[in-house]
Amino acid sequence: MAVYRVYVTTGPYLRAGTLDNISVTLVGTCGESPKQLLDRLGRDFAPGSVQKYKVRCSAELGEVLLLRLHKERYAFFPKDSWYCSCVCVTAPDGTHSHFPCYQWVAGYCTLELRPGAAKTICQDSLPLLLDHRKRELQGRQECYRWKVYAPGFPGMIDVGSFEEMETDKKFALTKMMPRADPGDSSGNRYLPGFTMKIDFPSLMHMEPNIRYSATKTASLLFNAIPASLGMKLRGLLDRKGSWKKLDDIRNIFWCHKTVISEYVMEHWCEDPFFGYQYLNGVNPVMLHCLSSLPSKLPITNDMVAPLLGPNTCLQMELERGNIFLADYWILAEAPVHCLNDRPQYVAAPLCLLWLNPQGALVPLAIQLSQTPGPDSPIFLPTDSYWDWLLAKTWVRNSEFLVHENNTHFLCTHLLCEAFAMATLRQLPLCHPIYKLLLPHTRYTLQVNTIARATLLNPEGLVDKVTSVGRQGLLYLMSTALAHFTYTDFCLPDSVRARGVLAIPNYHYRDDGLKIWAAIESFVSEIVGYYYPSDASVQQDSELQAWVGEIFAWAFLGRESSGFPRRLCTPGELVKFLTAIIFNCSAQHAAVNSGQRPLGTYPDEHFTEEAPRRSIAAFQNRLAQISREIRERNQGLELPYTYLDPPLIENSVSI
Repeated sequence: MAVYRVYVTTGPYLRAGTLDNISVTLVGTCGESPKQLLDRLGRDFAPGSVQKYKVRCSAELGEVLLLRLHKERYAFFPKDSWYCSCVCVTAPDGTHSHFPCYQWVAGYCTLELRPGAAKTICQDSLPLLLDHRKRELQGRQECYRWKVYAPGFPGMIDVGSFEEMETDKKFALTKMMPRADPGDSSGNRYLPGFTMKIDFPSLMHMEPNIRYSATKTASLLFNAIPASLGMKLRGLLDRKGSWKKLDDIRNIFWCHKTVISEYVMEHWCEDPFFGYQYLNGVNPVMLHCLSSLPSKLPITNDMVAPLLGPNTCLQMELERGNIFLADYWILAEAPVHCLNDRPQYVAAPLCLLWLNPQGALVPLAIQLSQTPGPDSPIFLPTDSYWDWLLAKTWVRNSEFLVHENNTHFLCTHLLCEAFAMATLRQLPLCHPIYKLLLPHTRYTLQVNTIARATLLNPEGLVDKVTSVGRQGLLYLMSTALAHFTYTDFCLPDSVRARGVLAIPNYHYRDDGLKIWAAIESFVSEIVGYYYPSDASVQQDSELQAWVGEIFAWAFLGRESSGFPRRLCTPGELVKFLTAIIFNCSAQHAAVNSGQRPLGTYPDEHFTEEAPRRSIAAFQNRLAQISREIRERNQGLELPYTYLDPPLIENSVSI
């Protein structure tokens, strides 16, 4: 008689426990244990509990390869969900096996777990384990299906597929109530008391392992509801007319004052702060250094000589690399919306900026369209105060449209959703890249589903408050993706290509490059541990399917994008993973200004000592970067905190 000791850990979350029957089967190289009910005196599987059981076998099983958890009805109690954190097994000879789970198990089903040691498909040779990998991915691909939201958009999750999940299927962990027909617009209803519509049905069908936790939901509601009600009570959400005076802007911040909001209120109309926002605002990726002026911006030296001063000229400043351009070309053909039965207006500006001898970036000239001529004058700082201020205001309006639609939502939210989908569909739980990326894709599918139901839906918030409306949003994002490149995606390549390596006080660049280097070092150690050679990368069919699916669904198979459709070396894999993690965490923080900070891994998916040491080293490096940032910020009039590691979320989750 061989006795195995089984320790089952239930997650500490709200309603994580279960009253259902839980049984276990151990599968080893020499045999399989009988299915045994895990039952002790008193309640089993309470939230946060660790329960110990004994599994008796007629003989030793050899190396334990799989652990099956069977969740079945108990008496007359209704089925409920159970969050299993992990299961540990101690063999008769004292050998310990750790089986990470960290997922919700809903309904009645059987879940198969492997030991925590990460394995690529090339490292598995037993037919049992190869078959397990295959069946796991087949189940995930049935659950997480791609859907096209709009032409030219990255692929998204089809939340309608969750209603088809059956609880008796392996790896399908939940069963949802039927949802409304996708073509039925009756689910797009007004939120009581508000003028915007919400697609309620799409919010009601979310697989539990990608849904917000109760704590995350409570945190979001705690922050969102007071702000929304405040805007509602002050009449800002329902306002149909124009503001009477600029001081009315203060009404927005009367109950949400911060150091930054107060600084902005005092300095927003000043040229140095206008230029500063291109470096350290929420869209710090627009500037390109010029060596010559584009023909569509016919500025002469005489126009800007009063600002440049007597000891230089425009050509000299171009040659020195001190002239920069923010080009909003993408707005030139954007559809224009109607609000309150009034046509709106959109500018496609060209904004020329100069890095002056004092190290400040200041606007030099503004043209509000892409076509020069009598109907498109060039505005200068020497113009009247109100003309110049109005020209800068139009630029900031264009900046808002490009930032929110493209830099923020497209390049972080939507692309990270595609990364999350490919990871779920093509990499099994035991794959090292799955374990690496899982914390950086958590909640992304949920937050994007909410965004599509409240912001992007017909008559949603975008339709109600922006000058381009939903149709303009669709145009901007599809056009931006068609021009997005791998160089744009990788921060070191981007700042080099844009010629902005030497601009002083560019805190986004400086902090971002430090965090990029820390991520790259961490990823290099993980990849080096599991992929020792080029062949190990090339022969990993799951990895190649993963990168191929990202190329097809995130970047629509566009060869000119420069994104890889296949990975051939560990170096290529390191760069791609570094870029994904950076954009899912640090880049999103920089352009969204965000609870789980970067580098925190509460779920122990990696069980080997080497990757655990790498995680600890990564956390120490991030702590050092944070100390450096906070020390620098003590000397700044306006601290730059967006890329302070404790303020960076691990994933796109808000």
